Amino acid sequence: MAIGTLLYEGKAKKIFSTENPDQVVQYFKDDATAFNAQKRGTIIEKGVINNKVSERLFRLLEQGGIRTHFVERLNDREMLTKKVRIVPVEVVVRNVVAGSVAKRLGLKEGSRIDPAIVEFYYKDDALGDPLVNDDHLRLLNVATPGVLRELREMGHAVNKVLTPFFTERKMQLVDCKLEFGVFHNKLILADEISPDTCRFWDVTTGESMDKDRFRKDMGKIEEAYQEVLARVCG
Repeated sequence: MAIGTLLYEGKAKKIFSTENPDQVVQYFKDDATAFNAQKRGTIIEKGVINNKVSERLFRLLEQGGIRTHFVERLNDREMLTKKVRIVPVEVVVRNVVAGSVAKRLGLKEGSRIDPAIVEFYYKDDALGDPLVNDDHLRLLNVATPGVLRELREMGHAVNKVLTPFFTERKMQLVDCKLEFGVFHNKLILADEISPDTCRFWDVTTGESMDKDRFRKDMGKIEEAYQEVLARVCG
């Protein structure tokens, strides 16, 4: 696989062109950010772990009938994916009260959300990725009602596949941030699914197993990521 020019560099990944105009290579970095990049650091081997975990979960979702951008994992840090036009809407699916929803609504962290809820966030770093509703996104001309309905449905579908998978591995999927893109006029799941984009709590201890350990200076960050890799990929 011949890797071409750098198309984009984000907080956690670099995107490179390939000889196939429909495909790109994602390179997973060890860089870590939080609070809209106000906090920065490095999590050793994070890129390797997130690449392998994402591969496993994308394959699982494809088996469950969910379209993704995954093609193949090329090596420890690089993944070949379909080239999509990212929809500037982050889809957050919540199964348990944690993080911003607890502060925003005054709810007790750890309370079960049943059925799960979906939130939309407008992807704009300058605005801090604000929480928005369907009307806001229509006002911004970001997505049609039909696209928003499909995003919500796909968010729930992803959650329905992932939740029992993690439960079997003694992990509680607290919430997950999903990104979608358009490929040949179809919405497909993109980006990654990893401890960077999901909250995981150990079912037995309640310990955090994700980037919250970095956000909150909880320590044992690398150990938590390695544990997720071990449970997800065996």
